[in-house]
Amino acid sequence: MLHVDSIFTATSAVAAPQAVAAGGDPLPPPFTVARVFTETRLDSWLALGLVLAAGLYLYGVHRLRLRGDRWPVARTVFFLGPGLGGIAAVTVSGLHAYDTAMLSVHMVQHMVLSMVSPIFLALGAPITLALRTLPVRPRKRLLAIVHSRIARIYSFPLVAFAIFVVNPFALYFTDLYGYTLEHAWAHELVHAHFIMTGCVFFWPLLGLDPLPGRWPYPGRALLMVLSVPFHTVLGLTIMQSTTLFGGDWYPSLGLTWSNPWDDQVVAGGVLWAGGEFVSVTMLAVLVVQWIRQSEREARRLDRELDRQEARQRAAEAAGTAETTS
Repeated sequence: MLHVDSIFTATSAVAAPQAVAAGGDPLPPPFTVARVFTETRLDSWLALGLVLAAGLYLYGVHRLRLRGDRWPVARTVFFLGPGLGGIAAVTVSGLHAYDTAMLSVHMVQHMVLSMVSPIFLALGAPITLALRTLPVRPRKRLLAIVHSRIARIYSFPLVAFAIFVVNPFALYFTDLYGYTLEHAWAHELVHAHFIMTGCVFFWPLLGLDPLPGRWPYPGRALLMVLSVPFHTVLGLTIMQSTTLFGGDWYPSLGLTWSNPWDDQVVAGGVLWAGGEFVSVTMLAVLVVQWIRQSEREARRLDRELDRQEARQRAAEAAGTAETTS
C-alpha cells in the first residue's frame, strides 16, 4: 500500500508542472467560441490602458464640440472600434486564456495587434486630436516629440519597414519565443511590442497625423506591396516546419483536445492568409487616399486658377476704365 501511495505521489509531482500555463495560470478548458466570452478577464494592465486611452480620446472629442469645432465621426469609430476594440478582442477577451496554450491563437493575436489595430489607430488621428485640444505648453512638447530626431528615425518608412519585417523572424526563429511562453511578463511585453511595431510601420503609410519625412503615395504603395511576400514566407515556413515552435512547451502541457503539430499548421495558415488579406486591403485603402488627395489637389489648383483669372479680369477692367477716362 505504501509502495502504491509513493508511486501516486511521485506521479502527481511530475504532472503538477504540466497543470499550469505561463504565469501559473491553470490550463484552459477545450477551446470553443463561447469560451472567448466566458474566459474574459478585465484585471490586466492592458485593459486599464485601453480604458484610459478611450477616455482621453473621447474627452478630446468632447472638448472640440464644446468649442464648436467638428471632428469626423469616422475617426472616432476607427480609433475606438477596430483600433482599441481590436486590441481588447484578442487580449482582454477569453482568447488570452489560450495564447500560451495554442500557437494558432497567438498568431491571431499577432495579426490583430501588429496589422489590424494599428491601422485603425492611425486612421483615428489621435495626435491631431491632441494638438487641437491641448493647452499651449503641452502642445509644444508634443510637437517637439513628433519632430524629434528619434521620431524622424523610427517613422522613416525604410526603417519602419525593416523593423516590421525582421521582428517576427527574430521572435519565432530564436529561443526568444520559448522564453515568452515561460514568463507571463515577457509574453505581455511581446503584445505591447506588436502594437508599437505595427504603429511604427502603418502610421507613416496610412495615418492622418502630421509626421515628418512622410513619403509620397507611390513610395508608400511600394512598401505595402513589398510587405506581402514576407508574411507569405513566414507563414509557409511555420506550416512546413519539422520542429515545434516553442520547443517542448506545447507538448508538455498535455492538452488532450489540441495537437501541437496540427495547431502549428493552422497558425502558419493564419499568418499567411491573414497577412496577405490585410496587406492587399490596406493597399486598396492607400490607393483610395491617394485618389482623394489628388482630387483635393486638383480642386485647390482650380481655385487658385480661378483667383488668378479673377485678378486678371479685374486688372484688365481697371485698365480699360483708365483708358476710357
